[in-house]
Amino acid sequence: MKVTNSNVLIAGAGPVGLAIAADLARYGVSVRLIEKSPERTDKSKALALWSRTLELMDRMNCAAPFLTTGKKVIAVNVTAGKQPIARVTVDGVKSPHPYSLMIPQCDTEEILGDFVTSLGVKIERNVELTDFVDSADGVTSTLRHLDGTEETFKSGWLIGSDGAHSTVRRKLGMEFAGETMPSSWVIADIHLSNVPNPDEILVSWHAEGILAMFPILGTRYRVIADSGLINGGVAPANPTMEDVQSILDVRGPGGITASDPVWLTRFTINERKVANYRSGRVFVMGDAAHIHSPAGGQGMNTGIQDAFNLAWKLAMVSRGLADEETLLGSYSAERSPIADDVLKGAGRITEVALMRGDFKQAVRNHITSFIFGLSPVKKKMADVLTEVSIGYPNSPLNGRGQYPGAGPREGERAPVEVDDPCVGAGDTPRFALYANDGDGRGSALIAKYDNLLEPSLRAPFERGGLWLVRPDGYVALATRHGQWVEVEQYLEALTQGTGR
Repeated sequence: MKVTNSNVLIAGAGPVGLAIAADLARYGVSVRLIEKSPERTDKSKALALWSRTLELMDRMNCAAPFLTTGKKVIAVNVTAGKQPIARVTVDGVKSPHPYSLMIPQCDTEEILGDFVTSLGVKIERNVELTDFVDSADGVTSTLRHLDGTEETFKSGWLIGSDGAHSTVRRKLGMEFAGETMPSSWVIADIHLSNVPNPDEILVSWHAEGILAMFPILGTRYRVIADSGLINGGVAPANPTMEDVQSILDVRGPGGITASDPVWLTRFTINERKVANYRSGRVFVMGDAAHIHSPAGGQGMNTGIQDAFNLAWKLAMVSRGLADEETLLGSYSAERSPIADDVLKGAGRITEVALMRGDFKQAVRNHITSFIFGLSPVKKKMADVLTEVSIGYPNSPLNGRGQYPGAGPREGERAPVEVDDPCVGAGDTPRFALYANDGDGRGSALIAKYDNLLEPSLRAPFERGGLWLVRPDGYVALATRHGQWVEVEQYLEALTQGTGR
């Protein structure tokens, strides 16, 4: 029985596990990444990368290969059969990435896997976490290899990114509260011809059910449609080409022809979530912590953003730069409400789309058409879809600044400009100061907290303000110009107990 050691053990090498492995590794944290599956998925599965996720990938300098592989989509069209109801565009979102990037999950995993490997992390496949014991000074895990041999592995922390059937979650005894919807859904990765607006997403509400089509590349599309209730708890067989073509003929705009299927399957919608993402030195994220309707296409993005939220905190704590309980205790407090919102939003969208009855559908269509004709509603929906509206207004990491202007508040995403250097880039997770420094006190603070602050000030978001921005690009403190004492008090509280 072999005994080894590392800072962080990550169980699960899907997109979420790969994302946190990459973010930790670039910050110099020792990482071991294991995956029980013999190889990465070859299926398209999760398809969309939204603006906020791409912004956070920019921090790691790994967004470029995604952009060259995926397809940029800027609009979602909603119809009732052939009748237009609403069109939401996202190209006006204030982000370097004002679009949804359509890219199959198999490609996402390949690109992230190559990036992780380039950082010196080996993806150990055919290695399964079977048990672990959490203690005050670390986590002792039992790993089973393909040949049946077992290994004892000691790490400072354990991260469960091991999917909806998570061993980590189950061993922690966390309740995965929620429900399974009684309907069956068709999913087809397929080639289509004669698609109107071929570079845009189409969602069709029909009397018989919903149809959604997502462009992937060229003539390849993702088709999703509900196919009624599951009878007797037994799901129907996988769809055939004839089934898919029939759905397109009945619910689509007309004239679309399907061919050359890549993947045909069915699924049911689960809406489940744990209450707390952390137990001692063990964390869960992604599908191990929350699963929900694919409406909105935000599931994988939510999981990847779980990873980016925790990575900089673990990196600071592992280097002894910040108080462990202050930072790590904020992970679940920040991310759990985000998953709650995604669950509620996706559930509402699914409920509206599946509404039955001519009268109810007519009222739904009329109200939706009216609401989405309003510019403020379109803008808000675009911000929600692209996830630039995500923030942590109730985070325990928020300061108590009293900035009176219109700039970003504590917990909000700091504005991101094209070609601006990303906060949190590089090999050390640092906060950034956005301020004018007429009296030199900002430079003095940077010198005093050189391991916590970027080496130079950034221009303030507006005159008269001072901002401290976290390594993940969210505002930690927003206050008036010259209130350097508030910044110092914040940093002192963050480093309390570290011996700085």
